[in-house]
Amino acid sequence: MAMSGLLNKIICGDCMEVLGRIREPFADLVFADPPFNIGYKYDKYYDKVKNTNYIAWTKEWMSVCKKVLRPHGSFYIAIGDDYAANVKVIADEFGLFMRNWIIWHYTFGQQTKNKFARSHTHIFYLVKDEKSFTFNDHAVRVPSDRQLIYNDRRANPKGKMPNDVWDEFSRVCGTFKERQGWHPCQMPESLLTRIIVASSNPGDCVLDPFSGSGTTAAVAYQLGRDYVGIDVSEEYVRNANERLEELKKKQGQTIGNLLRGAEEINELKRLSLDMKVPVKEIAADRDLLRLFANQLAVRMNSKKRYSAEAVASALGGLAD
Repeated sequence: MAMSGLLNKIICGDCMEVLGRIREPFADLVFADPPFNIGYKYDKYYDKVKNTNYIAWTKEWMSVCKKVLRPHGSFYIAIGDDYAANVKVIADEFGLFMRNWIIWHYTFGQQTKNKFARSHTHIFYLVKDEKSFTFNDHAVRVPSDRQLIYNDRRANPKGKMPNDVWDEFSRVCGTFKERQGWHPCQMPESLLTRIIVASSNPGDCVLDPFSGSGTTAAVAYQLGRDYVGIDVSEEYVRNANERLEELKKKQGQTIGNLLRGAEEINELKRLSLDMKVPVKEIAADRDLLRLFANQLAVRMNSKKRYSAEAVASALGGLAD
């Protein structure tokens, strides 16, 4: 099957069948958020099968995803508690190297009556080659406590790396603007943004074999990456493609008087979230604003510098 039939499309089909027909690796980054086998009723799939069947199926789809992953590529898998250990064992069997076992801690969990509320998802960060892979540390660095709190001159001016417990990203609840009401499970765009900017470059191809609401494709498109999405549901594929079309119509709209690039505006939003500091608080604090402007320059990874005034103006637009 030719890649031209997949590139920058969300198509309907079984990922194992679709990817099984691809002869050459094409994906620089794979993000997979499969059904967790916990009883969700999707449009075309009931998420509850025998454990042995689920584990065998997991091995199959991981195998085809590895096959289409380029040698330098990265493979992220989101999975629940029940099968996280199985995913790790399968990854080891396939010769994939784990760089991080990330815990995505929600800001609110699912309520329970007779056990502690579950409020996290596991995200495995795997690579094919443990010595050759894409990782853009500049794109995810944040100011450290030495910079924000202690004004310590020993602080790295480029900031620090986030840790492997991610608690910045809330689950996408029904009242959120980004919520796609036609899909029961939706990853936040901010979480996908961190993964895509860290483990791919503009022009790279991002694959989501369980496209669902189309969030991976939407974020990849906004970040200048190619995308391939696959889902078994005709309805989900149709709605996800409509989401992409609406997004493409809005492309180029920006906020602020002194910062005009859409990429810069998106980075402002992401940085304020990663710093866990409200936009209005940043804009009102001169020292914090200076740190924010410096960190923005690190994130953009160019020689361009940003004045506190320009950033304050853009942040004012974001706060409206």
